[in-house]
Amino acid sequence: MRILYLSQYFPPEVGATQTRAYEMAAGLIRAGHSVTMLTEVPNHPEGIIRPNYQGRFWSREAWDGIDVIRVWVKTSPVKTMGTRLAFYLTYMVNAALAGLILARGTYDVLYATSPPLFVGGTALALSRLRSLPMVFEVRDLWPDSAVELGELSNRRFIRWATRLEERCYRRAERVVVVTQGIRRRLLERGIPSEKLALIPNGANTDLFRPQPEAGRQVRRELGLDHTFVAIYAGIHGIAQGLGTVLEAAGQLEDRRDIHVLFVGDGPRKADLAAQKERMGLTNVTMLDAMPRRAMPAYLSAADVALVPLRDLDLFEDALPSKIFHAWACERPIVLSMKGEARRVLRDADAGVFVPPESPLALADAIVDLSRDPERCRAYGRRGRRFVEQHYSRQAQARQLNALLTSVVAPDH
Repeated sequence: MRILYLSQYFPPEVGATQTRAYEMAAGLIRAGHSVTMLTEVPNHPEGIIRPNYQGRFWSREAWDGIDVIRVWVKTSPVKTMGTRLAFYLTYMVNAALAGLILARGTYDVLYATSPPLFVGGTALALSRLRSLPMVFEVRDLWPDSAVELGELSNRRFIRWATRLEERCYRRAERVVVVTQGIRRRLLERGIPSEKLALIPNGANTDLFRPQPEAGRQVRRELGLDHTFVAIYAGIHGIAQGLGTVLEAAGQLEDRRDIHVLFVGDGPRKADLAAQKERMGLTNVTMLDAMPRRAMPAYLSAADVALVPLRDLDLFEDALPSKIFHAWACERPIVLSMKGEARRVLRDADAGVFVPPESPLALADAIVDLSRDPERCRAYGRRGRRFVEQHYSRQAQARQLNALLTSVVAPDH
């Protein structure tokens, strides 16, 4: 098959969306298919186009066998409603043009992942103009999530975005969802069950695996030998409520044997750094985002991984990939979110749950785990085994391959 894959975010940008798009595309390449990726010039989450891509309307490069077409987007380090719309809309228009002009030849199927929902606008245009069957992946229900997070309030725009969302569902041959909760919500909205396919988040268990020596090296470099390290690795955004983690660190200031490590970037990073300085926290280290291949070493350097989200009903359907990355590296998690993720944690028995946005409960959980290293190791081993059995990204790429094949050749 020749597959036209639309993802606004893609490496070398760092993040869960970028990782999923890369690993799914790489899996399709391994299965013998050809993949063209339509994405943006690297800029996320800083909002600044990387130097190698500045001044260019588009570029084309091979990325581990993936034909990657990158288009210019209007970026800004200041995140407002206006700058976000300019960012999303310029991708939608420019990716559609690139899909018509630069992605030449015949394709068999179009695969589009959202959010941003505007990727769906590009997918609709290219699916119609190029007469391609479309498969639409939904990792988050947008605009619902943006409304609940307070990022979107214009009623006219919400109505327009909802119509775009519904058109994507109608046009798609299949709709891929990443959680049971999203599947349930779409069923409630009248999407036929036979149209929906569940391919959850997961971890590449070949890449994300314990790296004890590399982990010890990271600890030495950071001066964290003989310290119990709790790591948060991921986007520093509105949804995560990372101020709670800093407040928990404040509760632990008298415990010199416990340290909190942040790794990542995002729109809230500067505010969090300022909060850390105001609180005078000496038991917190904040690092920039690391390349994907470096992350197993940082996870291996930690004793426990933190997975927080704000206390919103919206997140009861969430299942962040950072859960599976930590488990694949044999690290237990402290989960601060309700719903589906808590049920998965219970099934895996590979960490502890604390109520979201509760600094004291989070601090207490970290202290309890620091006192029981054998419990941590047992949680970690169970987590690794659970991911290998149920949430391997390699197996999920094979699922996607089978799904796209069924769309292109339904009789086979």
